[in-house]
Amino acid sequence: MTELYSIKDVARIFALQESRLRYWMQTGFVGPTVRKGGRFYFTFQDLISVKAAKDLLAAGLSLQTVRKNLESLRAVLPHDANPAARLRICSDGETIVAVDDDVAFEPATGQVVMAFALPALAGQIAEVLSLPTRAAAASAAAANDDDAVPASVEAERTDTVDVGSRAYRSFLEACTAEERGDAITAEHLYRQALDLQPSFASALTNLGNLQYRRGEAAAARALYAAALDHDPSQPEARYNLANLLEDLGETELAIAELRRVCVTAPDFADAHYNLGLMLARVGGSTQAARHLSRYLELDAGSEWANRARDFLAELAA
Repeated sequence: MTELYSIKDVARIFALQESRLRYWMQTGFVGPTVRKGGRFYFTFQDLISVKAAKDLLAAGLSLQTVRKNLESLRAVLPHDANPAARLRICSDGETIVAVDDDVAFEPATGQVVMAFALPALAGQIAEVLSLPTRAAAASAAAANDDDAVPASVEAERTDTVDVGSRAYRSFLEACTAEERGDAITAEHLYRQALDLQPSFASALTNLGNLQYRRGEAAAARALYAAALDHDPSQPEARYNLANLLEDLGETELAIAELRRVCVTAPDFADAHYNLGLMLARVGGSTQAARHLSRYLELDAGSEWANRARDFLAELAA
């Protein structure tokens, strides 16, 4: 018997948006490994990966580095991990290990950017899921909802990276091609994924980025719009659409799109930065300062942080 958790459960446990979890799953970043009755569920091991991803991203690591760390984590995590396991997860930002001990692990660099004990995580899961949802408070029938509580069922495991979709595999291969700078192959694979699954929002967004970088603004705009038609909550598509609109001189529309990104994805640092600059150009100094300050809260150590500080100083002068 395996205890399983729905996307709604995991969103509650880690205070994440369900759309963000679905995006991570769709891009092969991190996601559920069990499928039953046409629906996907997270195991306790999957929850460990979700927490690791969230903590590493919060520590300022790049998506590429976090992806590498998660692969390392999956390789060392025992398959029989359970809420009673005496394990501690640690990372120095380059590698991640699971240590079978309660003694704090310190990597050779001396810098631990993420560490947590699984028993504590298990306690957090139990505590959060014991709280009633709004739906449960509104109606006793909600207690019978499949998404309301984790279920203990016999389930057949599936592969996280390949969920049985050729479109998904093509998308992952396209991402790999893009990372190595092979834009031609990446475009071919994104289009292949979309031929198989036209509603694949992440593929539409990434293909739009390729077109945008190539200078094909109209094609990129149409792809971003299509991505948002299928997934209105995807911040990446809306953020890139805003940048494109700004390049086309449609600043007011760009500002409107960035405002929506900052509301739906308040930790999207670059959206705050770009919105701050645009607002400053149109005379919204107070709002510009607020968004630039928020950017510095989220990304104080980046190469753009000093520029943000300079802009704030100019606004205050």
